[in-house]
Amino acid sequence: MISRRDAALRLDIPVEMAQRHGLPPKLSDAQLADLEQNPPPWLVQSRANRSPKARPVWVQLKCTVCGFTESARPKKWWPDFTYLSCEHHRIGDVPEPAPGLARSEVDGIGSRFVGIVDVQP
Repeated sequence: MISRRDAALRLDIPVEMAQRHGLPPKLSDAQLADLEQNPPPWLVQSRANRSPKARPVWVQLKCTVCGFTESARPKKWWPDFTYLSCEHHRIGDVPEPAPGLARSEVDGIGSRFVGIVDVQP
């Protein structure tokens, strides 16, 4: 059995859409396979509406230091991160910025990450 959230992740749709279209809180692997093989009209339409330039529905966040990963819904305000680090790691645990680059940190990424952004000043 997999959760509705995990099913939404595999179908590349928001959890809200899965709930709105009646996906149960738990699905069997067979139910999910059937949805992937024989998508209902709303799922076909959702996939057809996705622009190749659109922001992805889900992203995989991975800590540069320890390798911890989690899937999250990207936010419009997220910049392009140079590195991601769990909030309990020290800033010195990630590689130094390249010469001539300025570094900034963005808190509140996913459930536990700090985004590190290196840019030209």
